[in-house]
Amino acid sequence: MAWLTRFLAAVAFLAMGVIFSPETFGSKSDGENPAKVTASALLKLAHLLSFSTAWGAALWATFFGGIIMFKNLPRHQFGNLQSKMFPAYFTLVGTCCAISLAAFGYLHPWKSSSAVEKYQLGFLLSAFAFNLANLFVFTPMTIETMKQRHKVEKENNIGNEIGWSKNQEVAKSNPKLAAMNKKFGMIHGLSSLANIMSFGCLAMHSWYLAGKIHL
Repeated sequence: MAWLTRFLAAVAFLAMGVIFSPETFGSKSDGENPAKVTASALLKLAHLLSFSTAWGAALWATFFGGIIMFKNLPRHQFGNLQSKMFPAYFTLVGTCCAISLAAFGYLHPWKSSSAVEKYQLGFLLSAFAFNLANLFVFTPMTIETMKQRHKVEKENNIGNEIGWSKNQEVAKSNPKLAAMNKKFGMIHGLSSLANIMSFGCLAMHSWYLAGKIHL
């Protein structure tokens, strides 16, 4: 019920924004097709909302949410939570990137686009591709490797503490755990790199949008 209330409130505010927009009151240039203006505004809205959602989610997950959880949750609890959150996170960001890319591509067809606009299409496409790679390749591999390492750690009665100190201590005398750490680190590193690259592409597009806004 609380989720539904928040959703309805957001829809209500969006509807108010549409009602009081310049397009609704007819303050547009002479000779413009009202339907075309409205369609263009809706595409811009779709692009802006999707981009801002992807940007905000990526910023929080990359630099705040994960770090806060890691520092305050037992490692196995933290890992299990991340295994549920990251597929949803990459699905959300990937979907938003796809919508932003589609809307921007429709508003700026490739053949008639400037070089700068083509670069923006490339940035959005790259962000989408990096999220797909994480969703379908790196994240499943990371989760599977994490589960295998959890089994090894439980055999050594570690994993319920906060931080990596006990894992690193036991790994010095446990080759199996050391190997699992190395494998997990490599796969998780690739996932993190893809996430950072996606975030970087979105950051470059945010600079483009900032130059288009008239305040």
